[in-house]
Amino acid sequence: MEVIDFSTDIRLEHKPFVATLGFFDGVHIGHRHLINQVKAEAKRLHLPSAVITFPVHPRKVLQQDYQPKLLCGYDEKLDALETTGVDYCVSLPFTPELSRLTAKEFMSAVLKEQIGVQTLVIGHDHRFGRDREEGFGQYVAYGKELGIDVLQATEFRYNDHDVSSSQIRRLLAEGKITVANKLLSYNYRLSGKIVEGYQVGRTIGFPTANLQAWEKFKVIPALGVYAVFVRIGNEIYKGMLYIGKRPTLQHNAEISVEVNIFDFDDDLYNKSLTVEFIDFIRADEKFENMELLIRQIKQDKLTVMERLDN
Repeated sequence: MEVIDFSTDIRLEHKPFVATLGFFDGVHIGHRHLINQVKAEAKRLHLPSAVITFPVHPRKVLQQDYQPKLLCGYDEKLDALETTGVDYCVSLPFTPELSRLTAKEFMSAVLKEQIGVQTLVIGHDHRFGRDREEGFGQYVAYGKELGIDVLQATEFRYNDHDVSSSQIRRLLAEGKITVANKLLSYNYRLSGKIVEGYQVGRTIGFPTANLQAWEKFKVIPALGVYAVFVRIGNEIYKGMLYIGKRPTLQHNAEISVEVNIFDFDDDLYNKSLTVEFIDFIRADEKFENMELLIRQIKQDKLTVMERLDN
């Protein structure tokens, strides 16, 4: 997949594209269903396929204090889009000026004149343009005027349910990792650097690495204990991840993300790693004393090992 950065490219010198448009947070199975239809139409027309997306959430551009909850950062999104087999990703900076364009103005000035879209495949319920005030019928009519064929993608449902980024965010907030992973088509990931922690885990036999996510708007799943795989460089380890407020040890509202990596004892401070969520083990809870906490952590590790082995 070739990435075309529109912050530097003003006009593309390529064949006309068969393209689709969207933010594509998470690049989930619904997105992949849409992109597969783009690729099929591109193959039929002997043209390259393209995904047009935005590097920053449009609402974040319009509302500086808005804090989007993201399933993936921009680089993660590009990596996920590459796995779809699409030919091009056009990275289009979203600006206040762009937000003021009507659908017809956007199709004419951007999709047709700058990018060179010949066929536009619209997601089943997707809308674009100023205030999203128009719909598919208008897009088709504008396309006929402008020389753009506008097609509507078929709806995608999983187990009789719609698939959306917001639905996956809700699942993660509820700790329903296995279902979220199925809708994503990959294991939900959290990447970041290791920062200094409280170092209590080492004193009770479960040393942890405190993870600070690179993407500050990344969705953090529900508080609790998880079975995870840990990627450090080219190596993969089994691990147990804790997300919580450490209620047995302290009384504050700060949420920490700590991973205990099995069969690993090297220093990771200031290094980076990625955790892949496999399963939810239990919710965060307060224990009466450290002895009960340690006993539960030992049981958690046995449960995690069983889940990861399976």
